[in-house]
Order: sequence, then structure tokens, then C-alpha cells
Amino acid sequence: MRDLVTVDWLADHLDDEGLVVVDASMAPPGSGDPLPEDGIPGAVRFDIDGAMSRHDEADGLGPVGVHDLLAPADFERALRGLGIRVGDRVVAYDAAGLFSSARAWWMLRAAGVDAAVLDGGLPAWREAGHPTAPVAASLGRPSDLTVVWDASAFVDADVTAAALASGDAAVLDARSPSRFRGAEPDPREGVRAGHMPGADSLHYASIAPDGRMLPAAALAERLGAAAGERPIIASCGSGVTAAVLALAATLTGREATVYDGSWSEWGRDDSGRPVVTGD
Repeated sequence: MRDLVTVDWLADHLDDEGLVVVDASMAPPGSGDPLPEDGIPGAVRFDIDGAMSRHDEADGLGPVGVHDLLAPADFERALRGLGIRVGDRVVAYDAAGLFSSARAWWMLRAAGVDAAVLDGGLPAWREAGHPTAPVAASLGRPSDLTVVWDASAFVDADVTAAALASGDAAVLDARSPSRFRGAEPDPREGVRAGHMPGADSLHYASIAPDGRMLPAAALAERLGAAAGERPIIASCGSGVTAAVLALAATLTGREATVYDGSWSEWGRDDSGRPVVTGD
């Protein structure tokens, strides 16, 4: 299955045996808005704000990053709880168009699950006149899924710092330009404004305007301007929209990984990591 599929493709394949659709919608940060109850028929909730992320303590330093990865065994249990089975193909979408669905796709890909992102997401599905139905918590069936983890899909702060120091990989920040510059405070308490020294800004919305990914040629041009020919480490506020950059890289045949903790880890007041402001 391709990494990015269209609404027409999904409509044609929605009833295929072994095709699972997951709703990876997230409410806008700090909005408190509820997730939409209705989505693509047959979809199950892939709750990045909840069960699909860690919410424990890390090394006595307080809560881990708000969307940090589950351990592989815990992720396997969560996916089994959804009813995803060996050999299933998964299409992830979200209510914003193309935002948090890429995070679900990247996580599933790292777990060895064949996955894709729906270009345009739920808005495109509705615009095409397709019906919606309540999103379920689970498919309600037993699962035999075994996670086969790709450790190269995600990197930590030390690997990211080494790349910044050596220049061997381009660290691209998917946050808005104003947050990258530190022109506005970080929305999370205890996190500084600014960016990693040596990182470059590539706002996720600039490569997926209106929730739809740019054509491959345009993606290649944007990524080339930001990263040259180097491998890409994608970062953002909490590891979610970084996956949009990883999707763009994958679609253009480039090597990419995601800094899981991203700015919510690096920028913490107590992280000891350097922070700069401006362009």
C-alpha cells in the first residue's frame, strides 16, 4: 500500500478484507474541544492524546513529553486492543486534514504495520459526499499482532544533539516560524521559547496546505532547500507534526527519522539543552 492515499482510493477499498481505518484526530492544543464523534465508517479511535502515548514519570524529572512513545510491548497491547491483526493494512486520517494522522502512520510503520495516511483527512472525505458514522473504540475482535519494532524510526535528544554538532543530518523543526524564532511563548508550562542551535525551520503546514500534501516535486524542492541532500531528523512541539515532515521525506525517497521528545523535551527549563531565538 502507498504511504499516502486519496479519498477516492479509500472509498473504493473501504470494504476490503484486512483494511483497517483509524481516526487519529487530536483537539487543537489548549482548546479543550472534544474530538468529533463521527468519522469514516468503520473507523476506530487511535488516541494520541490518550492511550497511544506515555503519561508516566521519567527518571524522577516529572512527566515525559506529552506524546512520547509507548514501549513496544505496550504499543503492541494497545494495537491489539483496537483489533488490528497480522497482515492488516491501516489507513490513518484526522479531522484537520493532515496533521496528527502522520504521527499514527509513523508509529504504525515503526511497529512493522503496513500503514498509510489519508490525504485531506476527514474534511476531504466529507467534501466528496461520503457518509460518516460513529468512531468506535475497538473493532471488537481478537488480535494476533506482534510488533516488530524499527528502532531507527525515532531518535532521542542525544542523537539529535550529535547531528546538530556534526551537521551529518539536517534537523528540521515543523513548528510555526514564530514559535521557531521564539517570538511567542511556548504553549506548554515550563518550556522555553526558541529553537535548537543549528536547526532549520520548515513549518508542516507549508508542505501540507489546507490539509493536503504538496505534489512530490514540490516536496522535493522544499526539503532540498531546507536540508540539502542530508538525512533528515524531524522535530516539532511534541513529535506529532514532525511526522508530517517524515511523510514528505518518505514520499520523495529520502531518509528521515523523528525526534520523539521534540521541543517539549529539549526546551524544558530543566533539560540543560541550549536554546536560541531569532532566525
